[in-house]
Amino acid sequence: MESGVVGVNHECKTTSTITIKGILSLLMETIDDGSSKRVISLGMGDPTLATCFHTTKVSEDAVADTLQSHKFHGYAPTAGLLQTRNAIAEYLSRDLPYQLSSDDVFITSGCTQAIDVSMALLARPGANILLPRPGFPIYELSASFRQVEVRHYDLLPEKGWEVDLDAIEALADQNTVALVIINPGNPCGNVYSYHQLEKIAETAKRLGTVVIADEVYGHLAFGANPFVPMGIFGSTVPVITLGSLSKRWIVPGWRLGWFVTNDPCGTFRKPKVVERIKKYFDLLGGPATFIQAAVPRIIKQTEEVFFKKTVEILKYTSEICCKKIEDIPCIFCPCKPEGSMAMMVKLNLSLLEDISDDIDFSFKLAKEESVIILPGTAVGLKDWLRITFAADPSALAEGMDRIQCFCQRHAKKQ
Repeated sequence: MESGVVGVNHECKTTSTITIKGILSLLMETIDDGSSKRVISLGMGDPTLATCFHTTKVSEDAVADTLQSHKFHGYAPTAGLLQTRNAIAEYLSRDLPYQLSSDDVFITSGCTQAIDVSMALLARPGANILLPRPGFPIYELSASFRQVEVRHYDLLPEKGWEVDLDAIEALADQNTVALVIINPGNPCGNVYSYHQLEKIAETAKRLGTVVIADEVYGHLAFGANPFVPMGIFGSTVPVITLGSLSKRWIVPGWRLGWFVTNDPCGTFRKPKVVERIKKYFDLLGGPATFIQAAVPRIIKQTEEVFFKKTVEILKYTSEICCKKIEDIPCIFCPCKPEGSMAMMVKLNLSLLEDISDDIDFSFKLAKEESVIILPGTAVGLKDWLRITFAADPSALAEGMDRIQCFCQRHAKKQ
């Protein structure tokens, strides 16, 4: 799910639509091949790049066993294997006041495909969708392909990246088809409280729109707020939950995601709606059948200690990041991350010389210090930076020290 679009113009590299992976590739190209410094990437949200994050043996054994069983070499049903849908329905229902069934669950190739499915199913002439800023740009890319108008509402850094509900009220109209929330937050590292989610649900109900809840970082919360799924409020407003194994199980390359309708009141169970969803899935190819077949065992046999360890590491690395930022005057963290794997920091350009914006900062940092971070423009906030803290502690500390040296070198003379 680590992609998106951004416009960039740097040293003759000009494009109007470049993915997050694309801009990170350009940053890698900027690194001086003759540098003796090892490359430290704090830009890509792929925990498998760090040695301190790895999936469970149960997960690997489950996939190996289903592959070697010779039972899962053929096509899966377009909505996904029934046992896989049942397992995900049971897994998500643990945190809900009602029970999901396999009919509510559709298997996708990662959360990215789930995002595109939601855009395709909600698209209609004149439709618009409300997206968070900063946010995950793949929504905007998908909406543009579906000719769905994008309207951005702000997340408020001074309030822990809460949703600006007044902005949502002002932006929405009769053509608004969905409100998107990302919780735990990418790129901000925020985690919404029960009360905040309740207010979002009530606002969406009042506006007569669906909520798309991107929960790919579900349960990766280590602050004051525990993770609360938006589906809890499915009786208040129809919710489409998007998720995957990618982050919690540390297997983003397995591309096992889901599109789930949380709707006890039955809006998504109307025959025409069900038919539309099923027909659209007939167009798609989901994850490999043998990986789908491994999901029930993966979910059932993964022990809580594995999840606890992952969260503890993320909390520790986030604290390293925040502590190091305190010693860098030109970078400001408005609030400490409480979940996910990334955080946003504000760049104070007035304290720097010969740095024009966040993109310029990121490219010069890559060239001079061999450290990769994502310019905030890539996620909708100019002159901010996204730092991924899902990294080995030693590499993260060294990377932050190099950022400090870079900022000192470019500091405006007093």
